[in-house]
Amino acid sequence: MNERAPLDILDTLGMWEATATLPEQLSEALGAADDAFGRVVPGGGAFRAVAAFGLGTGGVACAAAAALTARDLAVPFWVGQGSAVPAFVGAGTLVLAVSSSGGTAETLTAAEKAAERGAMVVAVGGEPDGALAALAADAGMPWCPTPARSEDRRGAGAGSMARAALGATTVPLLVALARAGLGRDRAAAVRAAADALARRRGALLAPGGAPEALARRLGRTIPLVYGSSGVAAVAAHWWKTQVNLNAKAPAFAATLPALTHDELAGWGQGGDVTRQTMSLVLLRHAGEGPRTGGLFAAVRAAVDEVMADVFEVQGEGDDEVGRFFDLTFVGTLVSLYLAAGEGVDPGPVPAVDEAQGPAWF
Repeated sequence: MNERAPLDILDTLGMWEATATLPEQLSEALGAADDAFGRVVPGGGAFRAVAAFGLGTGGVACAAAAALTARDLAVPFWVGQGSAVPAFVGAGTLVLAVSSSGGTAETLTAAEKAAERGAMVVAVGGEPDGALAALAADAGMPWCPTPARSEDRRGAGAGSMARAALGATTVPLLVALARAGLGRDRAAAVRAAADALARRRGALLAPGGAPEALARRLGRTIPLVYGSSGVAAVAAHWWKTQVNLNAKAPAFAATLPALTHDELAGWGQGGDVTRQTMSLVLLRHAGEGPRTGGLFAAVRAAVDEVMADVFEVQGEGDDEVGRFFDLTFVGTLVSLYLAAGEGVDPGPVPAVDEAQGPAWF
């Protein structure tokens, strides 16, 4: 991988490098999940529900797994973002506990509670000496590590991989669901996504490439990112988080069609303010539902005079796995270019560290 971050950019934790290695991360995550879960997750074929717990990157991975398996999963898939475990969780429930750092307190608590109720808990994230790995070992849970941090190979900072581990945490969830008899094997789709991103990486990182151009046009406006329900909605939330974390700037996200039932009405006033401060980014892809194109057109018409600009980003890929990782890859790069444009170091997040502590991913 010869592509590198632009020169003379402040990046003390190696976020550019960690982001650029997403294709390798996807491939390595498949190998790590194969080693962790073997051929079958215990209890496979008897699960009546799935419950997933995660915050930050782990939370987005849980939402991504739910979206990516929605078409063929035969049982309910519930996603939680805290330590509260719903009453249905118990014997017959597959619980996915995800923390890319391996130390998210709420996720650890939820995993402990679920295990006490007799649920089958699969843990994903962190390293062998982390809290999640220790909990899994004590409780006899299958555990999949986050693949080797990028500084082990390419000089990136110690904290960057957990922040940038969306692929490393999402892929094992897809593998675990397949091994539990709850979803089809998506290994081929993950490999295809890794190959496609590796081919696109050079163009996306090249000077003047699409992410840099979009970041320049967004400038100091506040990005509002819309995606249709499913993988684009999860990708829109990821864009929002990456602008927050990397560029240290406000950003917001919402989902179609839900936003056309309420949020869209909010653009009826205040256009003299919003068109100076906000830009809309629409995440599109070839797998959208039949009404989605019309809804996006209605959104464009409604906000045409109240936004600084409206941009469309088309996710590439032959299936939902490819499109999801393509959209999230581009979004992360846009956030890094926004940071670079303002001379902001994308790595440190002191406000979040002070609020949550170091193991919040």
